Amino acid sequence: MKLFLASYRFGDHHTRFAELVGPGARIAVIAAAADAWPVTARASAVTSELMPLRRAGYDAEELDIRDYSHSPDALEQALRTFDCVWVRGGNTFVLRAQLARTGADEVLERLVRDGDLAYAGYSAGAAVATPTLTGLDVTDDPSDVLPTCGIEPIWAGLAFVEFSIVPHGDGSVLEDPAATARTIAVLTAAQLPFRVLSDQQVVVVDGGEASII
Repeated sequence: MKLFLASYRFGDHHTRFAELVGPGARIAVIAAAADAWPVTARASAVTSELMPLRRAGYDAEELDIRDYSHSPDALEQALRTFDCVWVRGGNTFVLRAQLARTGADEVLERLVRDGDLAYAGYSAGAAVATPTLTGLDVTDDPSDVLPTCGIEPIWAGLAFVEFSIVPHGDGSVLEDPAATARTIAVLTAAQLPFRVLSDQQVVVVDGGEASII
């Protein structure tokens, strides 16, 4: 299994990402965490992911999982044409619900765990790869899920790693220190393992145990 989980994009480790996925890798950008945003804001969010990836030499394009609702087999076929998924930030609860509603969660479970597809995600894209979304309601609004996705919020993550991730910590310009403290308090009270990531740090799995760099 290959994972690259960040607080913000590559962090300080673009070189490690390149080693993980290979030069010129074909990358599917998944922007489902932005599906509750206005159309123009979502489109801008997609562009903001595609351009840096392409400038870095990757063959990147958006894969909108909404196009594959109730067609997980077609989604799997599409994902198999890529080397890596790049799951951007936004609302973690909306992202998780969209993955479930389209069947993308089960498809990713197979492809990522079998080593057929690398998983890269930052902020919400990293948080959804953990066992639970507990504590993330401090910063992400679960009430956006039902009107956007048509289903209730899901609190279980994909569990690619064994600990929760609290992004934008340790002085990030995106950090709300009070919100970070509340999230940490919730996870601590629930006795759930977690890691706070700065915007420079990433969690990497390359066939073995998770390491934070």
